[in-house]
Amino acid sequence: MLLIVGLGNPGTQYENTRHNIGFKVIDKLVSDFGARDISKNAFHGELFKSQNFLLLKPTTFMNISGKSVQAVKNFYKIELEDIVVIHDDIDLPFSALRFKNGGGHGGHNGLRSIDAMIGKEYTRVRMGVGKPEYKSQVADYVLHDFAVEEDKVLTPWIEHTASAIKELASKTLDEVKSKHSLKKFEG
Repeated sequence: MLLIVGLGNPGTQYENTRHNIGFKVIDKLVSDFGARDISKNAFHGELFKSQNFLLLKPTTFMNISGKSVQAVKNFYKIELEDIVVIHDDIDLPFSALRFKNGGGHGGHNGLRSIDAMIGKEYTRVRMGVGKPEYKSQVADYVLHDFAVEEDKVLTPWIEHTASAIKELASKTLDEVKSKHSLKKFEG
């Protein structure tokens, strides 16, 4: 059983922001699988189950996502190598897609929280959201909605990412990387 975690912030004001790209992929997977809601207060998030996957959207807010991931990991006795975290990445251009196991948090507070709670050796699905001109603008940038021209690419890019994640149940990370990594989504 794989635990797939999509990072984001709860609430309608954050729904279409760059920071919530992980939630969007989880929503697509829940829909594709017809996954059932098995949420409990103790999970600090929305948890869905399908045949081979647990799908989690932490509702703790980004900066303490690790609390939710740790609760589900411990309850279901999920090994670190069976955890996949989908997150926005400002160090990648918009619509890029990368996969890696372990590594640093790169300043991402959601990853920082998860690393502190469960360790670093989980799989990361890095979805590029581009970056603002100045470092001081990062918080505002990731908490703003996607630009109109970016919206046109969002749905097919999310579908591509969801397809890649489904393959993680039966293929190696290297196989998924070589087939699905993107410098930029071209449709």
